[in-house]
Amino acid sequence: MATLQEMLLRPDVQPRVVSDTLALVDSELASKSGLSGTAVKVAFKAITTFAPGYYQETVAGMVPDMVNQLAPFWADFQVSGGGDFGDYLSKRSDEVCPALLVVTDAMRDRSGRATVVRAYSAVRGSASKHMEAALPNLGAMIQKYA
Repeated sequence: MATLQEMLLRPDVQPRVVSDTLALVDSELASKSGLSGTAVKVAFKAITTFAPGYYQETVAGMVPDMVNQLAPFWADFQVSGGGDFGDYLSKRSDEVCPALLVVTDAMRDRSGRATVVRAYSAVRGSASKHMEAALPNLGAMIQKYA
């Protein structure tokens, strides 16, 4: 049985995973509403306006770390009999979200761009809630490469 890294980080697959991840973020962002949704959209706009190309570059750089964080969940999912990985992730959101936030927090900590740090810090408090909502689609995206 192939590991998640072996499936998603192959040189012929990883660019598609990055592209799908960018599309997933765009889709999730478009679905946001309310005060916290507006805050996320403003933060995203700040990053994409003041640091052109940074978003795409950052997502591409974060994909391997995200895959590494998701690998133990994928392995357990496989052992447990499979099914719908998005549902699996959603049921374990209290473990999955903090694991993924380790990656985005590290990205913030490495960033030398004050605009990026401020934008991320402004939405970090609601990040788990937004991430949790995206888990079914994230799981489906990953599972399509399995």
